[in-house]
Amino acid sequence: MSEDFDSNRGESWTRAYIGLGSNEGDRLGYVQQAMQLMKDHPNIEVVECSSLYETEPVGNDYVEWFVNAVAAIETNLAPRELMKVCKEIEKRLSSLAGADGPTIVRETLDGAVTCRIIDLDILFYGDKRVKLPELIVPHPQLTKRAYALVPLLEIAPELRHPVLNKTVSEIHENLDAPEQVFLYGTRNNVPDFEP
Repeated sequence: MSEDFDSNRGESWTRAYIGLGSNEGDRLGYVQQAMQLMKDHPNIEVVECSSLYETEPVGNDYVEWFVNAVAAIETNLAPRELMKVCKEIEKRLSSLAGADGPTIVRETLDGAVTCRIIDLDILFYGDKRVKLPELIVPHPQLTKRAYALVPLLEIAPELRHPVLNKTVSEIHENLDAPEQVFLYGTRNNVPDFEP
């Protein structure tokens, strides 16, 4: 779906998908609060939310597992304006958590570790391609990340990537080495397997 016109709204609204993630402190609470702040925004209507997932951190920058979700929204904000709203939500929640920005640095025995308070990313904005210095849509890492694709699979498996012309389901099937993704609350119930 790209853009449609709702006579009750009087403006053109676009279906977009926002990825949410947190790996510090009350991870679940930060994702839920970010979702609520999106719902409270007058130019955003949250249409559907995925379940919450606990996801393995990617790379060496993070230690804690993330809580991730994806929200399908309708908005009359342009991509750059929507990104600003996402950054404002990140900043608001980070300041409530006592951090100066969306990340905090924790000291560990091995050195400093950067942790995300909350992260909101525009994964898709209708069928549009956006390439700005501060924003690329569809999100450039989406095709490599199970933590975004699995929640998307739940709410929009047939959504088509406007550049690759593949569905979310097809992209997920072609992941080379996906990180582990569990429905929130089930990760500790998975038994350890002996080699």
